Amino acid sequence: MADMAWDDEEEENAQENQYLMFNLGPEVYGVPITHVINIIERQKITEVPDLPPFIRGVINLRGSVIPVMDLRLRFNLPFREYDDRTCTIIVKVGALSSGLICDTVAEVTRILPENIEPPVNFRRDLEANHYISGLGKVGEEVRILLDVEKILTDEGTAAVQEQKEL
Repeated sequence: MADMAWDDEEEENAQENQYLMFNLGPEVYGVPITHVINIIERQKITEVPDLPPFIRGVINLRGSVIPVMDLRLRFNLPFREYDDRTCTIIVKVGALSSGLICDTVAEVTRILPENIEPPVNFRRDLEANHYISGLGKVGEEVRILLDVEKILTDEGTAAVQEQKEL
């Protein structure tokens, strides 16, 4: 029994400061690996009426109905047709799960806290700024780190979660 607790703690430490990197256009974004449940290829999405345009619908993932959000649309980027490289990252925060559609998944990268700067706040009205938790420095590159909890608890996404529970 003690071994299992050690294994869980060891796994949690191994995931600390790890981010799953993915692309939306030329930019690289990251989400904490601790929130990532799965990465799936394109799957049939069932459209649900009267949802915000960035919520593409729901999918059935091993018997669970999961809302799916197109991050391009959420961040007011132009829509891009889905292709064989399009992926859905299944994330979970507490009891909330959602699929995040991205152009491609890149890699898992370790970014230490001392290499993360607070988000730059040029304009408060930019939708994407609300979801940025920090800017990670990886070599000479900057990675946009997202706050998964804010993405999943935003009013548009939360409405889908509430509708799913009915």
